[in-house]
Amino acid sequence: MNNIYKSATVKLTAWYLVLVMAISLIFSVVVYHFATNTLANTLSAQTQRIYQQFPVFNGNPFFVHDNDVSTGSHNILIDLIYFNLLVLLVAGIASYWLAKWTLRPIQESSENQRRFVADASHELRTPLTSLKMSTEVALSDDSLSKTDLHEALSSNLEETNKLENLLNNLLRLSQLESDEIKQKFVMVPINSLIEDAVNLVKPHAEAKQITISNETKELSVFGDHDSLVQLLVILLDNSIKYSPTLTTVTISSEKNQNYVAISVSDHGIGIEPKALKHVFDRFYRADKARTGNSGFGLGLSIAQHIADLHDGMITLSSTVGKGTKATVQLPSEAIV
Repeated sequence: MNNIYKSATVKLTAWYLVLVMAISLIFSVVVYHFATNTLANTLSAQTQRIYQQFPVFNGNPFFVHDNDVSTGSHNILIDLIYFNLLVLLVAGIASYWLAKWTLRPIQESSENQRRFVADASHELRTPLTSLKMSTEVALSDDSLSKTDLHEALSSNLEETNKLENLLNNLLRLSQLESDEIKQKFVMVPINSLIEDAVNLVKPHAEAKQITISNETKELSVFGDHDSLVQLLVILLDNSIKYSPTLTTVTISSEKNQNYVAISVSDHGIGIEPKALKHVFDRFYRADKARTGNSGFGLGLSIAQHIADLHDGMITLSSTVGKGTKATVQLPSEAIV
């Protein structure tokens, strides 16, 4: 990949340089003809003026402007050559820098895709291996009882659900990288977003006997309703997942200039400081306590993608053993 990038940088630099030098040479030719014609006309006009004012010089080849024109044209040509050499040097350096700057997003995107494919392949391999092994064991052991077969099939179904969840998350990530979603942005009341998000996570919260407290104000944000509901579902689901039973998850909001901040706070296990800066990385899972919940480490990455798509941002503050607060800031009006 580095060799391809270097080759593309050299080729793009060459094209930039050819373009700049072509413009410079055309400009130099125009300047040369204009300057030499102006010089010739000026010297001719001055000679005629001298002949008219001083008739004594009339007919006397004392002023030979042809040699002056030739000398002046030669000097102009030399100056233009030096000028083009300077342009060549400066343009070469600038073209190389511009080529690297132009290709950097492409290189980063390519590296991200390569890393993403590698990570996804690694994550897919684990449940697939588990499925294969349990199936092979079930097929090879004729003495398995009906109960054993039921357990094996239940385990396979659980792994299949994990795979389905992972593939759905990967699909969401690919969709979020499209600018088509921005075309659907409208002003959305946050109460509507929170109501829809809470309804989606309510079964999970009720199963853990966790109360969701809505302390938001009547505010609106500019964005896509479905994507923002998905973002809030991710934040709420994480809070519920890592909170003990009989606790409360609180949703609050406040207006901050041209942004609305929506916060989701819990009293869960928290995140260690060294892990906090990595939680938005794809497939990152902080520790065994958190990975024991069968997640794939894609939720917060998807949430961050949604926030970025809305020109917003997500921040996390957490204390181990006391809880975590996730805050997403979203524009309260269209950003021009």
